[in-house]
Amino acid sequence: MKVSDIVIALGLKVCSGEQGLDKEIEGGYTSDLLSDVMGNADADQVWITLQTHKNIMAIASLKELAAVVLVKGYEPEADAAEQSNLEGIPILSSEEEAFELTGKLYKLISD
Repeated sequence: MKVSDIVIALGLKVCSGEQGLDKEIEGGYTSDLLSDVMGNADADQVWITLQTHKNIMAIASLKELAAVVLVKGYEPEADAAEQSNLEGIPILSSEEEAFELTGKLYKLISD
C-alpha cells in the first residue's frame, strides 16, 4: 500500500511533501513522544501524532518513515512543512483522534 492509497481511503489532507506520496507503507506507529518514536518506529511506517513542530521531520527523516499524519485537524508549522517538502516525506492531516485513526490505518494495512 502506498501513502497515496491511505490519503484516499482515510480522507486525509496532504499538507506538504507531495513528492513522497508514492512511498510504500509497511506499518504504522502512534505516539506523541519523540524519543519513543525515535527508539521504536521502523522505516516505511506511517507515524500518527499531534506534534506539529519541525522536530517531527528530524525524527521522520532519521527513521526513514513513509509519512507523518497529524490528528485532530492539526497542520504542520511552516518550518516543518518546508522540511517535509525538502525531505519528500509527506505530512498529512486528519480530523480524527489518534485512537480512531490508528484503528482505521491498522485495518487498511492488515487486510
